[in-house]
Parts: sequence; structure tokens; C-alpha cells
Amino acid sequence: MRLMIFLAALLIPICAAQTQKADWSAWQYYVGEWVGEDSGAPGQGQGGYSFDFDLQGSILVRKNYSEFPATQKSPAYRHDDLMVIYPDGAVWSAEYYDNEGHVIHYAIAFNEDSTKVIFTSKPQKNTPSFRLTYTKQDQSHVKILFEFAAPSAEPQFKPYIEAVAVRKVKG
Repeated sequence: MRLMIFLAALLIPICAAQTQKADWSAWQYYVGEWVGEDSGAPGQGQGGYSFDFDLQGSILVRKNYSEFPATQKSPAYRHDDLMVIYPDGAVWSAEYYDNEGHVIHYAIAFNEDSTKVIFTSKPQKNTPSFRLTYTKQDQSHVKILFEFAAPSAEPQFKPYIEAVAVRKVKG
């Protein structure tokens, strides 16, 4: 019994120190449901994503999906991924997981006026680098750029996916 009281007394200050609320104000624009604008091009995928707070506002969860129609060369396919965004001391970090088995650890930065949020994969030896950028266009549109770089000391990012998403109107 004394051991339990001692452990509780030891853990309460640690838990209290970790419950400081992060300033999520720069993220508010992105919260909600978004859908990709249809390009109309044959064989192009469609998709959408959402950003929602979870765990009583201590994390932000992005759920994303893309659906690709069948072509003569490949069957229809759906890609799903989940990203957990969290304050990591004085910086932001994220963990990405998808249905293809990929895991990406991101460092996150905003530009000066918070019109861009940039997710850059944390360096890992002999592993490609990734950069995902969301750029505010107006109150209902956001530009998305996903870039890829082959393994190297200085990543040379090349666009892989470029899209525009529109805020889904509730109703």
C-alpha cells in the first residue's frame, strides 16, 4: 500500500506537467472535412480527408483516402492513411501510417503568416524523404503538394501529387 501511495505521489506531478495545453490556433483553418476537386481527367483518382481533434484536444488526427478507378492495366484501388499530429515540446511532429504498410515520422513547420503548413519527413539513413505541404488558397480551398526525394544527404524534392481540396459544407 505504501508503495502505491509513493508511486501515485511521484506520478501526479509528472502527469500534471504534461497536461499543459498546446496552442492549436494555427491549425484551426484545417479542421473539418475536405474533398478533392475533380479534374475530370479519365483515370484520375478522387478522395478526401479530415482533420479532427481527439483525446480531449491533445492531438489532431488526419484521415485521408484516395480512390482510383480500374484501368486496362490495374484494378480499382483505394488508399487509406492516418496521421497523428501532436505538440512535441516547442515544435510539432506527426506520425503517418497507411494501408500499404508505410510509416513516416514528420517534423512540422508553418511559414511566417501560417498560410502554409509543411510536413517534412525526419531523416532516416538509406530511406526516401517526403514533404507534404498544405497552402491556404481562400476560406474554402487548400492546395496540396506531396513531394518525394531519393535517399541522399541533401534531399532534392520532386512533385509527386498536386491537388486542390475544397472544404465540405455541413448540411
